[in-house]
Amino acid sequence: MPPKKKTHEVTLALEAGNAAMVDLGKMLGPTGANMRAVKVEYDEATAKNRGEIIPVIVSVYEDRSHTLAYKTPPTSFLIRKTLGIQSGAANPLTTTVGTLSAQQVKEIAERKLVDLNANDLEAAIKIVSGTARSMGVKVAS
Repeated sequence: MPPKKKTHEVTLALEAGNAAMVDLGKMLGPTGANMRAVKVEYDEATAKNRGEIIPVIVSVYEDRSHTLAYKTPPTSFLIRKTLGIQSGAANPLTTTVGTLSAQQVKEIAERKLVDLNANDLEAAIKIVSGTARSMGVKVAS
């Protein structure tokens, strides 16, 4: 039997354990995928991370079946969660909204390493530090 042909691939950033049907409908409606099945599968797989934003890549095939590939939360989300802030600075050059310790940056980098374009932890730490600085967050050395 030949492999199934992929017809659509959609990336969604949804709330873990509680995906909104409105968001699913907007993005998956045109693909013909079973939105209810995607929601149930996503909610079950991400239930342990409730409150986080977990991106997922939904691949839809010509027979309308689907597969889900989960990613790690966005770096900016992890930084905001660590600092307990709602958003970054409006002007990161003049405003500081918080400070991350070197240990906190390392923990975020370790979690993000699988999804980052980095070969080792040091490169991942540099990427996370750059994201933090662009949000108006100081990084302690």
